[in-house]
Amino acid sequence: MTNDREKISALCQRLGQAHHDKDADAIIGCYAPDAVIYSLAPPLRDKLDRDGIAAWLATWDGPVLIDADDVDLVVSDGIAWSTALNRIRGTKIDGTAEDIWFRTTMCFRKTDGDWRIAHDHSSTPYYMDGSLKAAVDLSPAA
Repeated sequence: MTNDREKISALCQRLGQAHHDKDADAIIGCYAPDAVIYSLAPPLRDKLDRDGIAAWLATWDGPVLIDADDVDLVVSDGIAWSTALNRIRGTKIDGTAEDIWFRTTMCFRKTDGDWRIAHDHSSTPYYMDGSLKAAVDLSPAA
């Protein structure tokens, strides 16, 4: 299992590097072809979309930095899952600085000896005051 944990950790590091490098093909390569994506952006459920990822990456001026905190990874025979608090940072092409924490659950599947992300679910909490405003101002220290 240690080797599998290391391979999954390396996969997540490749995903982070692919975001940093704004490499849509490398991002796609981290996922299983049939991966289900519940991202922060609409729609509610999505599949991998290389052109959509490339278009989103083009909205950033410079690298997209994604860090994980409070990671919990559980590995079993051919399947694994993780939970984490993620932070995305960078500057948009309009000059807006972004720094947002969000929650992520990922499911991993081992196929032919290689681990890939089979499900990626990201979310932000929202304020329960009736505004339905996303609580993007939270951080783990808060």
